Amino acid sequence: MQQIIGGKWRIIILWAIGNDVNRFGMLQRAIPGITKKMLTTELRALEEAGLISRTVFPVVPPRVEYAVTPLGETLRPALEALDLWGETHVLPNREASESAVVG
Repeated sequence: MQQIIGGKWRIIILWAIGNDVNRFGMLQRAIPGITKKMLTTELRALEEAGLISRTVFPVVPPRVEYAVTPLGETLRPALEALDLWGETHVLPNREASESAVVG
């Protein structure tokens, strides 16, 4: 399991694609700090694991879109639970510490 969705970026990428951020450029803009090389590597790993699919459209210039597969969709409840946990525990703590620094 850790090998499939572990690391810094895979869960973030999977979450973004599941929320209709489905083009390479969109993903790059939605995920600050990720390099093109790392995004490419992680997309390939997620595709190889069967969690996302990649569709290439035969147009010029080529257009590629990513989508969460049915297998990837089975992770949605876990990702939503992580998101809720972060909103409940991490964001309030971050906001409180930022207020203490500013105030």
